Amino acid sequence: MRVRFSRLADKQYAGLPSRLRAQVDKQLDFLSQNLRHPSIQAKKYGGTGDVWQGRVNRDYRFYFQIIDETYHVIAIIPHPK
Repeated sequence: MRVRFSRLADKQYAGLPSRLRAQVDKQLDFLSQNLRHPSIQAKKYGGTGDVWQGRVNRDYRFYFQIIDETYHVIAIIPHPK
C-alpha cells in the first residue's frame, strides 16, 4: 500500500523536528507493509468509521483514511491526552 499526505499533514510534517520526522517515516513504513504492526497500534478513531489513528511515539499520533490501495495521512499531531 502507498502512503500519501494531505496538505495539512505535509505542513505538519515539515514543521516537526528531524528526529520526530524520522520516527514518523519509520511508522509510516511499517504501516505501508502491515496495518496491524504492533508499534503502530492502529485503530479506528472515535465514532468516525473511516478515520484511523496510528502511533508515532508516546506523544504523537497520526490520523489517516484508507482509500483504495492508499493510506491518506490527514494529520500528525501531539497525542490528545
